Amino acid sequence: MFRHSTAAAAVITLVLLAGASQGCTIKSSDDSGRSGGPGAAAPRAGSGSAELTDGSKVKVALVPGGAHPYFTPWKKAGVQAKEELGLGGVTFDETAEWDQQKQNNLVSTLAARGFNAFGLFGVSPTDINTTFADLKSQGFAVASLGSCPAGRKNEADFCLSTDVELAAYKAAKATIEAMGGKGSLVHLTGANVDANTQRRVRGVEKAVAETGGKVKLLQTITDIDKDLQTAQKAVSDLLAAKGSKIQGIVSTAYNPAVAAADAVRASGSKAKVVAIDDDAKILSSVKNGSVSATVVQNPLGQAEIGIWVLALLESGQCTMAKPGVIVDSGSFVVTKDNVTGYDALRRKKTADLRKQFADSLLSCG
Repeated sequence: MFRHSTAAAAVITLVLLAGASQGCTIKSSDDSGRSGGPGAAAPRAGSGSAELTDGSKVKVALVPGGAHPYFTPWKKAGVQAKEELGLGGVTFDETAEWDQQKQNNLVSTLAARGFNAFGLFGVSPTDINTTFADLKSQGFAVASLGSCPAGRKNEADFCLSTDVELAAYKAAKATIEAMGGKGSLVHLTGANVDANTQRRVRGVEKAVAETGGKVKLLQTITDIDKDLQTAQKAVSDLLAAKGSKIQGIVSTAYNPAVAAADAVRASGSKAKVVAIDDDAKILSSVKNGSVSATVVQNPLGQAEIGIWVLALLESGQCTMAKPGVIVDSGSFVVTKDNVTGYDALRRKKTADLRKQFADSLLSCG
């Protein structure tokens, strides 16, 4: 499916304007050094860095679609944000299974407990907009984190997620390069009904098409990211049936990536593997060369920036300049050459995201 950067607040210096009684704190980004103050005219975007002045009444709930290792960094971000931003509360809660109605019920329970800002990874990309609209109608700030709704409409205030089609394209390109630019490729991925899976499929197909027939997409195997056991069986069956025909395996889902790394190493297969995310086994395999590369995402940055923006919105200090905007949280190709230092790329991306929101995506008074 879809890990670490230091707190973005430690990367970007924010300036609090003396005497500003309300609204986002704005620092001018021009060269004159002038800064907006209480006398500045209407709320606007593009004026510079924003600092939360009072988040004590903001209570943020981070709600994944279900249990998955991808969301572990969200917990860390929540603990840090509560202290650093002075929020009234931050919780991380999830349902035992991936079910949209159960997620909706959980969100309702959290709202009844006083949480008033929500960062959600929707279970159903086709139905989650209804949940977002309902929360918005109650006056809550809402972010779609880690996954955007299907189609072109996002009813949340904003979506901060990996551009999964681009990430899959990068992963497929890395696999093709490791294969020497020719041969048969297999794509392992998640639930076929998930809009993100379809985006990943398009990304891999685009990379294959660019080879002009030198690389053949032998098979795309979906619905194997439910758990590690399901993925292990699927990869084992694949290698038993077609192992000799496969020159490359690209996985764009977490559990299949771990399973493929293990299976190829254990079987002695010559297939080049490119994985996703930075599970310890995968990183170890990248270091020893049994996995050619992995494409990591930025879940910690999603939660850090997501909580910060939600606090600005729910406190009334800022609004979105363009409600429903979709923002790529970043994806990064990790090879043996940069495996020890790749996290710096994510920290920089998170800092850039904070500046992007402050400079152009938020409208603050």
